[in-house]
Amino acid sequence: MTDESIIGIRDLTKYYKGSDEPAIDQISLDIHRSEIFGLLGPNGAGKTTTISILCGLFPPTNGEISIDGMDIRTNRDKIKHIIGIVPQEVALYPTLTGLENLQFFGRMYGLRGKHLKERIGEYLVRFGLESFARKLVSTYSGGMKRRVNLIAGLLHKPKILFLDEPTVGIDVQSRNVILEFLHELRETGTTIIYTSHYMEEAERLCSRVAIIDQGKVIAVGKPSKLVEEHPEFKNLENLFLGLTGKDLRD
Repeated sequence: MTDESIIGIRDLTKYYKGSDEPAIDQISLDIHRSEIFGLLGPNGAGKTTTISILCGLFPPTNGEISIDGMDIRTNRDKIKHIIGIVPQEVALYPTLTGLENLQFFGRMYGLRGKHLKERIGEYLVRFGLESFARKLVSTYSGGMKRRVNLIAGLLHKPKILFLDEPTVGIDVQSRNVILEFLHELRETGTTIIYTSHYMEEAERLCSRVAIIDQGKVIAVGKPSKLVEEHPEFKNLENLFLGLTGKDLRD
């Protein structure tokens, strides 16, 4: 782990029970402070597994992980206080209002009273949800649910934010609001680890990316630099297809 890194990963490997093939296979990466780092790969490449391990949701089979100078094996509880997680599946209670959902998640992070109320109000306004706060989440559009899902992972203002496909299946306007906010968030010093299948979005958003396939890192660097190093490809999407292949993945 270098001085400028906030996450250091060395030889990270994960086998699931009953599988002879690793879900991730000796991955080594350094993720820098205050950068938006993209984990890109086809379905089943190991993106969500990697994020789940970094968030402490389950242990690796082998390898070492350091987050903000702390070993994840011995400092899992401390690390959980400095990270935020926005999962691929919308993790909201449909029978509660948007406000009630955010109050629930805020209390989980230890926020209370006036402080929590102000924090929720700030984000509802920022994401254009103030007038919908007291309506049931079950009545929300996909884009609105995604925005509330993002707010839920931000309420405690984490030092590191993990985003797993945060803009999948939403309208262009909601996607634009989310991406603009992530740029702003990076300027405040937050480190963002982000997965997506949208290569144009990743090219626009990410400081650096790692392309992974079959559990291995096959390329890492700035999107523009990676394309420059492979002049046969015109953009990140073409490079991605060139490195991972065009076969359909389940």
